[in-house]
Amino acid sequence: MIQVLRVDERLVHGQIAMVWSRAVDIDGIVVANDITATDETQKMVLKMAVPTGIKLIVKSIDGAAKLLTDPRADKMKLMVLVRTVADAVRLAEMIGKINYVNIGNVGKAVQDQKKTLTQFVMLTDAEIDSLKSLIKLYPETALQNLPTDRKELASGFVSKL
Repeated sequence: MIQVLRVDERLVHGQIAMVWSRAVDIDGIVVANDITATDETQKMVLKMAVPTGIKLIVKSIDGAAKLLTDPRADKMKLMVLVRTVADAVRLAEMIGKINYVNIGNVGKAVQDQKKTLTQFVMLTDAEIDSLKSLIKLYPETALQNLPTDRKELASGFVSKL
């Protein structure tokens, strides 16, 4: 079962490993990213960041969708990480059963013109369009950097743009 689908351009890092994984009590992390899935060095680095006892699987978006729709995945508590809002939409359209969609840390690595929604979320016009699509799929999509932070519905930000 997918506990959280999180957009975080850094994928697995200390916040994910030490804070989110404990707060949502997960068994495994699925990184869904087409580029990372083919980069052995990057996969090795991500595996080193995952705490002992939590399984890490790195797949392409399509590979992750296939994995996450397998009935055996329902028995695990999973956190799914994607780099972009567009990837979150693509994946959400294919899997359709997510407890919480979280926009956490995105936009700092993007050089294009972007709008700042929060200190941790800066989106291009294309990503804002993707966020609108994601909200249609999951109206409770929220911006939240840490689990202890207040969840702010993404729809509130989009309505102001």
